Amino acid sequence: MLKRKIYDELLTWKNKKNRECLLVQGARQIGKTFIIEAFGKDQYTDYVYLNFYQNPEYKEIFEGSLEAAEIYKKISLYVREVHFTEHDTLIFLDEIQDCPNARTALKFLAMDDRYDVIASGSLLGLHYKEMISIPVGYERTMEMYALDFEEFLWAVGRTPEAIDALKGYFDRKEKIEDGIHRQFMQLLREYLVVGGMPEAVNVFLKTNNFQEVFGTQKKIMESYREDIKHYASSAIRQKISDCYLSIPRQLAKEYTKFQYKVVSKEGNARRYENCLNWLVDAGMIKLCVNVSTPQFPLVAYEKPNQFKAYVTDIGLLTSLYGYETQAALLKDTLVGPVKGGIYENLVFDMLIKRGFTLNYYKNDNNTQEIEFLFAREGAVIPVEVKAKRGATISLNNFIAEYDPPVAYKLVAGNLGVCDGKVTLPLYLAMFL
Repeated sequence: MLKRKIYDELLTWKNKKNRECLLVQGARQIGKTFIIEAFGKDQYTDYVYLNFYQNPEYKEIFEGSLEAAEIYKKISLYVREVHFTEHDTLIFLDEIQDCPNARTALKFLAMDDRYDVIASGSLLGLHYKEMISIPVGYERTMEMYALDFEEFLWAVGRTPEAIDALKGYFDRKEKIEDGIHRQFMQLLREYLVVGGMPEAVNVFLKTNNFQEVFGTQKKIMESYREDIKHYASSAIRQKISDCYLSIPRQLAKEYTKFQYKVVSKEGNARRYENCLNWLVDAGMIKLCVNVSTPQFPLVAYEKPNQFKAYVTDIGLLTSLYGYETQAALLKDTLVGPVKGGIYENLVFDMLIKRGFTLNYYKNDNNTQEIEFLFAREGAVIPVEVKAKRGATISLNNFIAEYDPPVAYKLVAGNLGVCDGKVTLPLYLAMFL
């Protein structure tokens, strides 16, 4: 079983919740069902599982009265060999986006409070209009992603002690021994190719075969296309796919801002904006918005029509470029703007999975660009990403103009500190 950080978050919810259900959301095939099922069987005397996609008849449980007692009664009719133990039963409502009434019922199940309830879904943002009522105040939301880099390291056999030792270099801002640095850069390149989708990681652990991993990623991509066919209206299905498949080209540009004309020659916001929103709601991409000025609070200065789009799993992104590109990444022979775009997405992936809210900054006269900004204790922290050696003119100018408490430069090289600028190996982004 792959070790996942979210298991501890589920335990925290179980021990501290107060009349609230838990809603776990995220893209398909990131391991939501697996980890919640393991949690339910490990931590409770009784575990009840309802999957509305596999068993559409379960939706009838939530027709008519949504009182908790009525729901429990109907569950006993529809689910075989079901048992309930007060305050020691977990009810797991999976694929809840297919049963809007079940989402509404979370309020009444939380108020009843006899049994714990976790709901999970992959396309929840697409179904708000179908809800009778959102259970505000009775539902805690938790976002889940594919494996982050640290979880990938656990999977391939790196111990928590080894990772803690690496963190010691980060905390001390001390140069990392060359042998250790080379080892972790190679592991990072493997993460670039394998990514964090549990099925892809498990295939890698079982076979050590990158071509088998690539085949698994193609299968996952096909399932995403089937989701688009199943859930999107016929009018926008192809446009959604076109937007998603344009991201490798978007990130191969010198300036990686999303441009609708890259999707198609006649592309514009009016034609494709809803398609991007669909992909965001499905958890397949996330957007990073430019700001007019890099000051706190960043949200006050956002320019919503200027943004970058990143795939939420780095392995799926690199698979879209093809296996030859993945092989070049592993051998560290890839050159050109595409490498920079891939490493941008990698750092975005690593920081978003740590809970960061990210923006970027590019000024109006195009003389300064900072890949990522985040807020910390009322200050704005810049992060520059370099896939190759080179000067950091934009970051140096940013430091001179805005005097941040710290500035980070993420590179393939080793750790160093100079004039308020901390240069970090790319893999140390997992400790920011």
